Amino acid sequence: MTDLLDGIKQNNFVIIGRAGMDFFPDPPGTKTEEGEVFRASLGGSSANIAAGICKLGGKSALLTRVSDDSIGRYAVNQLSHYGVDVANVMPIGGEFRNSLAVYESRIEDHQSVIYRNGAADFQMNKSDVEAIDYGRFGALITAGTVFAAEPSRSAAFHAFELAKAVGLPIIFDIDYRPYSWPSPQIAEEVLSKAGAMSDMIVGNDEEFGFMAGGIDKGLDKARELARTTATIVVYKMGPEGAITFHGDQEIRTGIYPVEALKPTGAGDSFMAGLVTGLAAGMDLDAAILRGSACASVTVSKPGCAPAMPDTKTLQDFLAGHPGPTKV
Repeated sequence: MTDLLDGIKQNNFVIIGRAGMDFFPDPPGTKTEEGEVFRASLGGSSANIAAGICKLGGKSALLTRVSDDSIGRYAVNQLSHYGVDVANVMPIGGEFRNSLAVYESRIEDHQSVIYRNGAADFQMNKSDVEAIDYGRFGALITAGTVFAAEPSRSAAFHAFELAKAVGLPIIFDIDYRPYSWPSPQIAEEVLSKAGAMSDMIVGNDEEFGFMAGGIDKGLDKARELARTTATIVVYKMGPEGAITFHGDQEIRTGIYPVEALKPTGAGDSFMAGLVTGLAAGMDLDAAILRGSACASVTVSKPGCAPAMPDTKTLQDFLAGHPGPTKV
């Protein structure tokens, strides 16, 4: 665990993956088909993680491709607004477009529509990842969507190899999105390969179950990865909390109950809170609970990146909350 924690403690992360636009009807509770006023914000799992880290006092640089148009420039401007290093967020022309997520600020009958046709971020190539000086960073983070199509898939695996060559630990958020993949079989094979190369793996019960060939096998899959290749594996179970595997330890943690406004953004905020907590020297269980608190703050407000807490917001939340559920 020493090398992984030493890297994370630098609190300076290179993050690979998509940046896009989120679009949601206002006021909260409005159905998309009945919306008249829509709000926009930064979107994309990797972009959200990068923004969340910066809001909590860390440093992050994003590596991806965006469309060479106003929407791509919007994504870059938003990243810069949150303090993310955008030197390696490169535009690509032609018919490639940024991803767009249209979702609602409501829990009951929540609707999300994702537009990923001709996605610009899937055009990230090996030259793009070779342009990064990985030695500048403490750890590499990526979400599984980068592996869903070529040339992004090969480029991301190449980035793993380059990072490992300079001793950079790899943090992998499984982030399985079926609509991005050509088939479940390819996804299972590729995501399992990425998991086997990673030092820290974070996913929910369904994602580990998918990698294992059945949701009932997911917990054993997480335990096996921690025993064989990964230093830390976090198995998230939604309202039931999380089980974290580290060596012979199985750490069970609860959640911070809130009145949720929407389900989106929780995983990205969890990751940002977890890694910045570890960077601050927290014990693993305390850092996981910090990630859970960040997730709770995020689901209680509209948007994803805008809803993620900064340090003061997180401190105020923890000071006013009775505490996590017992497990």
